[in-house]
Amino acid sequence: MTEAKSLGRLRNMAGIAALMAGLAHGPDAEALDRVRMSVAGGDSALRNALGAASLVVGAYGEKVADPHEIFGAALADYRTLVETLYANGYYSGVVQIRIDGREAADIALLEVPRRIGEVVIRVDPGPPFRFGAVEIGPAPRGAAGLDPPRPGARARSTDIRDAVEDTVDAWRDAGHATAAPAGQSVVADHAAKVLSARVQIDPGPQVRFGDLVLTGPSAVRAKRIERIAGFPSGAVFSPDALRTVATRLRRTGAFSSVALSEPETLGSGDTMDIALSVVDEKPRRFGFGAEIASFEGLRVSGFWLHRNFFGGAERFRFEAEVENIGGQTGGIDYSAGVRLESPAAFGADTKGFALAEFEHLEEPDFRSDRMSFGFGAGRIFSDTLQAEAGVTFTYSETDDDLGAREFTLVSFPVSATWDRRDEALDPTSGTFLAAEVTPFWGVDGTASGVRAVLDGRAYRGFGTNDGVVVAGRLQVGSVSGAALTEVHPDFLFYSGGGGTVRGQPYQSLNVDLGGGVETGGRSFVGLSGELRTGITDRIGAVAFVDAGYIGTESFFDGSGEWHAGAGLGVRYKTTLGPIRFDVAAPVGGDTGDGVQLYLGIGQAF
Repeated sequence: MTEAKSLGRLRNMAGIAALMAGLAHGPDAEALDRVRMSVAGGDSALRNALGAASLVVGAYGEKVADPHEIFGAALADYRTLVETLYANGYYSGVVQIRIDGREAADIALLEVPRRIGEVVIRVDPGPPFRFGAVEIGPAPRGAAGLDPPRPGARARSTDIRDAVEDTVDAWRDAGHATAAPAGQSVVADHAAKVLSARVQIDPGPQVRFGDLVLTGPSAVRAKRIERIAGFPSGAVFSPDALRTVATRLRRTGAFSSVALSEPETLGSGDTMDIALSVVDEKPRRFGFGAEIASFEGLRVSGFWLHRNFFGGAERFRFEAEVENIGGQTGGIDYSAGVRLESPAAFGADTKGFALAEFEHLEEPDFRSDRMSFGFGAGRIFSDTLQAEAGVTFTYSETDDDLGAREFTLVSFPVSATWDRRDEALDPTSGTFLAAEVTPFWGVDGTASGVRAVLDGRAYRGFGTNDGVVVAGRLQVGSVSGAALTEVHPDFLFYSGGGGTVRGQPYQSLNVDLGGGVETGGRSFVGLSGELRTGITDRIGAVAFVDAGYIGTESFFDGSGEWHAGAGLGVRYKTTLGPIRFDVAAPVGGDTGDGVQLYLGIGQAF
């Protein structure tokens, strides 16, 4: 039997017992037959907390057989269970741990039984304590949310610990990097069942950042690491600034590990140098994907990525895609492209990029060969918001119902993405908004204008662990400034298929100009809704409905045509994202009939 005053001796005994666990196992070692725990007072929540904390209970669940490991766990449990009592407001508790009828603390370290059959743990928590006077400080001026535990509240030790940590964090946020508790007085009045505490905080001086010191080798040049990190030398110390530096380095993808360390002592003038340690990621990576639909056929894609192309954490990516393999309309489409990105091209949180692409399309309404190259810059404003702007030169040869034509364009795409989803491939909450506006200037007789697209999504989870998710999507597209017959077909809009309206044939909704001439529209609206629910931990079901609109005018005015589709789907969760299988059929419009099947990775949106 032991109380808190015995914890130091038992901690030493537990450490020695853990070392003895490395001795040769006896040939008759078997797992524990039984572990019993009883907690006086009938508090089920306390019993659950003690059971979850107990190392002996954990060893029993893992079927540990080595008696030395079980013995070491039993000795450590004295301390663990008393700390759990403190965390729940009990300060006069008594813990008994008996191994086959003998108190674990009384068993000599060199007399550990060759086999342990039963461990019985009895805990008498005693009465709960309440807080008396609690003082933690001083706190920085103007800091909010630092009220200490109120007198009369359950005296959980974790509440004091959290309040102390919050106060220290507030000082660090104010630039006092070395803030720490300087002394404490904790008194438990067992007669009154009251716990009083006073914790003195030493804020230390206000600190300024010194230098970022790179420790250890890296294939990325040190000067480039410094530029990417954007370390704020000379600024007042801020934990948020350190987190930002680490985030900038991690998102390059060049490092598998990024660690920033604060020294124990300050430099001259109360400055603090920060040590940076990085571990390089493997420079090369490749991947592939595939989707199949009954009408659109098979689509396969792949990429090859180099994360440190010139030694400055540049990302070079080559990707290729082939679509409509075995499809029921058009021909085989294929494309290939390269993109080179340089982080911190114009300072921290920016990037520069250059790209080149080739694309061959054999769509239901047109055939096109397109080559383009361009360059641009991007900026990351926050973890959820980023934007890009660039210049792209495009040359294309097309053949459609309007005849064989050539297009030469200089475009100026500007895009922004605001992503607040909890995860990208299988979101259960949050929102996503992507917008792109592309003014294009025609050369050598090609028309000029503006193309704009908007993609908005929202997710809401309900029930236990968000087991039911309602998802919605709105897509809007517009082309203005050029006549319908003057716009490159790839800039126009179509509806139908996996990306717009499931259940309707691919690009089946377009604009009929009469005389057998069909083309895309200058305006597009897409609406999608899904109800997702889990069946098991890995299998889920989805019900969905999609609708699409195509019009001849630049903006939606209701004069165009609608069609819609609906269906059911199954999702199977994997580490790469859910495998998606959807079955859909038309429910509105006259662009298709029959059932369409879709198979891919990730949710539809």
